[in-house]
Amino acid sequence: MLEIFIPGRKGIFDDSRGEFFDIKDTKIQLEHSLISLRKWEGKWHVPFLSTELSFEQVIDYIRFMTLNSTGIDPLSYYLIPEDSLKSISEYIRDPMTATTFSDEKVKMGYSRRAGEIVTAEIIYYWMISLNIPVSFEKWHLNQLLALIKTVSTKNDEANPNSTGKIRKDPRVAALERDRINNERRLKYRTKG
Repeated sequence: MLEIFIPGRKGIFDDSRGEFFDIKDTKIQLEHSLISLRKWEGKWHVPFLSTELSFEQVIDYIRFMTLNSTGIDPLSYYLIPEDSLKSISEYIRDPMTATTFSDEKVKMGYSRRAGEIVTAEIIYYWMISLNIPVSFEKWHLNQLLALIKTVSTKNDEANPNSTGKIRKDPRVAALERDRINNERRLKYRTKG
């Protein structure tokens, strides 16, 4: 979790109402998680991990990252200092794990299958298919992606026949084919 302080401002003029108003100092607690990703993609209808974000989309994502959103003036997000925006960006990019992989395509928004764009639903699918509890959706997103990749890699190592088919010894397979061919020759009374 990242905590950011947003200094308030006094005397901001609202053209539409023709009056001045103040925005008070605000502390926000942020978590870059699958939950915030899902909410953001639900609003914007584009994949977060492979989209160049506009300023409005960035501010909106910070809103969805906010854990303590009750009572926060929506305009205060536009007052986030530049150094805090940099801290948020670094926090989003932080791997949050000591685990490393030689293939980092998932972090760029693409899965192992060429051209598959990673969205919140794809990540939930991975979690469900790998029996990772949905409660992990609250983890930092990069840490969750590392866990998914670790579980998938370890499953592949434990089961090299990841296609689901059991590979037979080639000699056993040849004997099996010979037996089936002999049975067919007898059944259909052919020579070969």
